[in-house]
Amino acid sequence: MEESKMESKPDLTVVRVRHPVKFRMLQVKAVKPLSSNLVRVTLSGEDLQDFESASFDDHVKLIVPNPGEEKPLVPTLGPDGPVFPQGQARPVMRDFTPRRFDRQARELDIEFALHEAGPATQWATQAKVGQYLGIGGPRGSMIIPTGYDWHLLIGDETALPAIARRLEELPKGVRAIAMLEVENAGARIDFASKADAHVQWFYRDATGQYGEALLEGLKHLQIPAGEGYVWAAGEGSVMRAARQFLTAERGIDKGRIRAASYWKRGEQGVHENIDD
Repeated sequence: MEESKMESKPDLTVVRVRHPVKFRMLQVKAVKPLSSNLVRVTLSGEDLQDFESASFDDHVKLIVPNPGEEKPLVPTLGPDGPVFPQGQARPVMRDFTPRRFDRQARELDIEFALHEAGPATQWATQAKVGQYLGIGGPRGSMIIPTGYDWHLLIGDETALPAIARRLEELPKGVRAIAMLEVENAGARIDFASKADAHVQWFYRDATGQYGEALLEGLKHLQIPAGEGYVWAAGEGSVMRAARQFLTAERGIDKGRIRAASYWKRGEQGVHENIDD
C-alpha cells in the first residue's frame, strides 16, 4: 500500500525533563585554552557517577571558592532550595553549560568565555590542576528534537560551548546554520558536526558595538524551507533584538524559538529566558 511507503514525520515536540538536584565537589583535571578568550576546564570526581545532562541547553551552577579558601562552600539541599551553614560567607554561583560529560572517565568539561570580568571568569583565568570547584544541577533539561529540517543557532562567545555541543549531536541530513559574533578572528573555534553545517562569523572589532554585526547579518539571512527551530543565547539586549526581528520580520513562530540572556552588559550573575 502507498501508506506503507510513506515516511512517518519525526516528532518535533520539545520535551522538558526534571533531574534530582545534587551538589558536587569536583577537582580540576585539565585546563586547555581554545581561543584567545575561551578556555576549557575539565573537572573530575566520583561525585559525577550519577550526573545527568540531557540537552545542549542545560546549565549547571558553578560554585567558586571564596578568596583564601581551598574548597568552595557547597550547600545541602533543603525544601526551599540550597542551604548554607550559618555564619559563613556564601560563595559565588554562576550558570554554565555542561560542554562534555564522560561518565566512564568521570569527567565534565566546562568552557569559560573570558569576557567582562566576573568572579567565575577570574577563577577560570587562574585555574590549575588539582583545584576544587563545586557544581549544582542541572535541575532539568529542555530537549529540542534533532529531527527538524533546519536549525538556526545564534550566539556570542558565551554561547559557543552550547552551540558546539549541539552541532556535534545533530545528525546527518539536517541543515544547521550558526551565526556567531565574537571579538575578532582570534576568538574563533573549530566545530565538528555530521549535519550540513554552515557557520558565519561576525567580528565585533569591526564595529565596536555588541550585536551590531550579528543583527545586520540576520537581515540578510535566507530562512530555509521546511520545519525549523531557532536557538539563541548571549548578551541580553542583542538576543532580545534578534528574537524580535525573527518573529516580527521573518515570521518565525514564537513556539519555534528559544532565546536566552546569558549575560548583560554592566551586570553580573544574569541568566534568564527571553520571552515577550
